[in-house]
Amino acid sequence: MTGFGARLHAALAERGPVCVGIDPHPELLDAWDVSLEKFAEICVEAFTGTALVKPQVAFFETYGSAGIAVLERTIADLRATGTLVLADAKRGDIGSTMAAYARAWLGDGPLACDAVTVSPYLGFGSLAPALAATPERGVFVLAATSNPEGAQVQGATAPDGRSIAQVMVDEAAACNAGAVPLGSVGVVVGATLAATPDLSALNGPVLMPGVGAQGGGPADIRRLVDTGATLVPSVSREVLRAGPSVTTLRDAVAATVEAFDFLRP
Repeated sequence: MTGFGARLHAALAERGPVCVGIDPHPELLDAWDVSLEKFAEICVEAFTGTALVKPQVAFFETYGSAGIAVLERTIADLRATGTLVLADAKRGDIGSTMAAYARAWLGDGPLACDAVTVSPYLGFGSLAPALAATPERGVFVLAATSNPEGAQVQGATAPDGRSIAQVMVDEAAACNAGAVPLGSVGVVVGATLAATPDLSALNGPVLMPGVGAQGGGPADIRRLVDTGATLVPSVSREVLRAGPSVTTLRDAVAATVEAFDFLRP
């Protein structure tokens, strides 16, 4: 069972259908009264064993090389325990630059993760270097994000009448054709959206941010259960506010898993 999709499917079934974010917001560091390094160490201890953990790369990048060094250790420490790591990097470019991003996040270097978020809005084909790392590694393609500005592009209509968001989902689905039990090309769909693309043919994971602090909850996600998609709610600040105690953070994760247990494969 080497493919990311298969490993994620097993982790969701065993550990619960939740992705937990490591987002070192400055206000959280202040509230916890800790350094970036200590914040990350606490998160690693608390979230080890969660199905999927998602460091938000931008918050580490703000500290320059010191922050990247903390991110490298965080990724390595989580993966050493068998915890799947998704880098929320939202990378997207063309040609050799996209290939470099793929090597950085999906290769064998110090930032290597199990999966990475990518932006397809230079054309789905521009993601080819990252897609080449699948199925062993995973990618989550931004399809229908919950930010209001996203509709300007994602809600636009393609020449065949589909929304651009639907085109991205369908392209991801083509990459997953025939994969068992789950493909390694996922999509990102906001939990708070009033309407979502058709996910029924995806055969891959659907990462759903917007849970908790952004207002999304089980009811928002339950309406998509009948699509047959593998839904993975993503929660960050709602859990992180329970810190800095490792015990209370674990309790917050457990409560979130229980709330979404109806999604367990």
